[in-house]
Amino acid sequence: MYSETVMEHFGNPRNIGIIEDADGVGEVGNPQCGDMMTFYIKVKDDAIDDIKFQTFGCVAAIAVSSIVSEMARGKKLAAAQKITKKAVAEALGGLPPNKMHCSNLGADALALAIKDYQEKKKGAVAPVA
Repeated sequence: MYSETVMEHFGNPRNIGIIEDADGVGEVGNPQCGDMMTFYIKVKDDAIDDIKFQTFGCVAAIAVSSIVSEMARGKKLAAAQKITKKAVAEALGGLPPNKMHCSNLGADALALAIKDYQEKKKGAVAPVA
């Protein structure tokens, strides 16, 4: 049912946790299945320097969160924003059709974390000298 890659990321998820002073936070959920994902990012030089996640959900949701965190780490924000649900599913070696919505959640949570960072940055006031 699940690929070896899905099972590996489910059994040994990467980058799990919280970044207390995150530059951006993105949270998504699917009320139909109960999956919830929160991504935390730290940005340095317009790239994702650190990324962590917390996920409450099924095997696919946890694997998706883990692979998305690996796909995004070190990428420039513009490149990370281009991580698609299709790319996530392919990186995992495919997902069953009834679990494809999980790949949407991972890409969406990452995009929201980046958007949160960009909105905070835009709203920041430069210090007065």
